[in-house]
Amino acid sequence: MIEFLKQNKKAIYGGLITFIIIGIGVFLLGNISGYEAKQLLNSSLMGINMLCNTIILASATILALLLTLLGISSGTKSKLKDSHYLEVMSIAKIDTSLFIVTLVLFQLFNIPITESDNVPTIWFKVIYWATLIMSSMLSGLMVVVILMLYNTVSNIILIVGLKKDHPLLSEDQEKAKENQKELEENSNT
Repeated sequence: MIEFLKQNKKAIYGGLITFIIIGIGVFLLGNISGYEAKQLLNSSLMGINMLCNTIILASATILALLLTLLGISSGTKSKLKDSHYLEVMSIAKIDTSLFIVTLVLFQLFNIPITESDNVPTIWFKVIYWATLIMSSMLSGLMVVVILMLYNTVSNIILIVGLKKDHPLLSEDQEKAKENQKELEENSNT
């Protein structure tokens, strides 16, 4: 877990910054009554549903693109370390969790609670704050996934496309490159 946090600290910081910025916007609303919360909840549900739809679509697309990334990774002449594949697996786990949680929340947000007369107005305040906090967390987590994916794709571009030496290259691959350089130097002399 500590290794995961070290490797992905930029992505995690990006997600935390996103959560904090959205959270500040939420808390600037201040203290609201149950009736006000019901009205605000009623007007914000469409936007929250759109956010959930976007995150669900993006998560499913990212999972499909990870398969393409694995195809490129395994099809390259360069031998990659296990840490590359563990990074891809981490992205897939977080993305799948994000997909499932967002799908469940989307279903909960579609319950017509604002139309019910049996719900005490004080509950609307709790529901409103919970939806805003959850949507902030979902947005932050989506940023984490996107930044982790960016990092992985950048590494693949450096290794496969630009053929740069990289810490993700297998030690066998690095030794083979060193041996090839030595052979070239010996043949030139």
